[in-house]
Amino acid sequence: MKRIVIIGGGFAGIHALRELAKNRDIEILMIDKHSYHYLQPQVYDLIANESTLADVTIDLFNLCQGFGHPNMRFQPLRVIGIDFEAKKIHTEEKEIVPYDYLILATGSRTAFPLNIEGIAKTNDIKKLHKALFFKQSYETEIFNKIVLEGRSCEPTDIVIVGAGLSGVEIAAEMAHYGNRFFRRGLFACSNMKITLISGSSTILPGMREKIIALSQKRLKDLGVEIITRTHMQKADEEFVYLDNGNKIRYSFVIYAGGIEASNITSALDLEKNKKGQIIVNEFLQTQRYPEVFVTGDSAEIRDKKGELCIPNVTTAKTSGIGAARNALHLLSCRKPEPVYPELDGTLIALGGYYAVGDLYGKIAIKGLLGYLIKQFVFFRYRFPLLKYLRNGYENFHRRR
Repeated sequence: MKRIVIIGGGFAGIHALRELAKNRDIEILMIDKHSYHYLQPQVYDLIANESTLADVTIDLFNLCQGFGHPNMRFQPLRVIGIDFEAKKIHTEEKEIVPYDYLILATGSRTAFPLNIEGIAKTNDIKKLHKALFFKQSYETEIFNKIVLEGRSCEPTDIVIVGAGLSGVEIAAEMAHYGNRFFRRGLFACSNMKITLISGSSTILPGMREKIIALSQKRLKDLGVEIITRTHMQKADEEFVYLDNGNKIRYSFVIYAGGIEASNITSALDLEKNKKGQIIVNEFLQTQRYPEVFVTGDSAEIRDKKGELCIPNVTTAKTSGIGAARNALHLLSCRKPEPVYPELDGTLIALGGYYAVGDLYGKIAIKGLLGYLIKQFVFFRYRFPLLKYLRNGYENFHRRR
């Protein structure tokens, strides 16, 4: 029986898993250093107390059990290297995992420029444990304001470096959360300020002007200060210094300036681009090893026009499904099929029941309608997984 191994339990890995589960005659193994699937696009709601930890995580053990596949399982292992010639995966736990076909779905990480002095003082919310740390630190700051009400009123300054999708969403959610908190509690010490730093001439570089304008207006309505054409130069214990000569006092700094491939992807002996993403062909295969497929943020993926695909959930979904199908094609001695992700829209959460959307590059939506569409898209992804998760949970307790 042939074994297909998926490394990574992110969006691309989950879509690959669902596709492979349709074939009952193979062995499927998913491995990840974490035992949970992290729904990272929803982390802003978690930080703003609009959702709980249970809403942004899915147990990979129970998920794999819930498919009812006779030869599917999950193992929590940290990959430290891959011998592509011998088709073996080496792990920190000293376990060696052989494979016949391999799907790399190791995702990405925040790209911290090492030349920026004090960059280690910034927060990274792309990782769940870092997001929880920031959430707790922020709530402690709010609590201290309540404790000291009437005696002192120190300002809370949140600086967000990077005005792409992640930076804009976290700025909006934090501003909305702060405004609502102080308005509901009627606290006098409500001097919280959020500053969004963009190195480009605008926020959301690369998006349509209409979407940028709608998002910018929403941020300004929430009280977010936007500084463009400016980069972070360094940070000390008190200030963030900008290359325009100004400095900003901070309580927290969040760095959302871009992404690069994960540590393990960057370390592999495969052809990569400057971000550490593995270069693949139109079938998502590596150049030297046709039995190895790379998906999502781990790969440099191009569309039908040969243009680079934006690393997002749509690219992860399309590439995850495509890689799984092509692995099955090779297994049954069929030719692989080209995989070309197509972006059908972008939805940007901008605090509370408000979102801006760009549908098919033609239709701009905003407000409650955008929020409802975004929630529906998330529901369509999460609901089927909850069914498998519930099945796995019930099977686990029946065996006890």
